[in-house]
Amino acid sequence: MNSYEKDEISRLPYKYRPMGAWSYFGYQILFAIPLIGFIALIVCALSSSNINRRSFARSYFCVAIIGVILGAIVIGIVLALGGFSAIMGQ
Repeated sequence: MNSYEKDEISRLPYKYRPMGAWSYFGYQILFAIPLIGFIALIVCALSSSNINRRSFARSYFCVAIIGVILGAIVIGIVLALGGFSAIMGQ
């Protein structure tokens, strides 16, 4: 990144400044913490202080919803096929 690009980024309001790769990595680790991460995810998804952080939180929330739905489908299929009793050894 040259000095012109850095100058252009520094002129942007905080709301529109891009996040670095380490920021995405850190937020991903934060959101993975069971209860505190979920609260932080909701706060970041509803916050308007930084558009990029809000969009990342919303995308992470969408992936979490898809994971819960797929997990419920798999559990439903296992229960419907009687696999749960086989897993439990009965």
